[in-house]
Amino acid sequence: MPYPVVHWEFWSPDPVKCADFYAKAFDWKINHIQEMDYHMVDTGSDGGINGGIMQPQHGPWPGNMAFYIRVDDLDQIRQRLTDAGGKILVEHQDVPNVGSFCLFEDPDGRVLGCWKQPEGEGEG
Repeated sequence: MPYPVVHWEFWSPDPVKCADFYAKAFDWKINHIQEMDYHMVDTGSDGGINGGIMQPQHGPWPGNMAFYIRVDDLDQIRQRLTDAGGKILVEHQDVPNVGSFCLFEDPDGRVLGCWKQPEGEGEG
């Protein structure tokens, strides 16, 4: 299975200001999801990757952005990550009705995520 990058996030102490900047600079469409306090970003491109802007509630996490890699099995990938020399920072977190993810740190200290779609969604 290939492991494509499917989402990115900017972590910001002021997500509204950050979202406003990118909306003005690049004409990105940004939808604030109130119940999650999350700003979903549509970059407007069929070939591009959409993302989000948020203020992390846990941490601190090194850096101020991450990208997410689609996987089929979070348990399996966490084992592969640690076997390869990575460190698991968030073992498993569900996003209701959307999917689930884990966050890891690579050997250089970059924080990235692995994303699992709900069964039967987003495959192909």
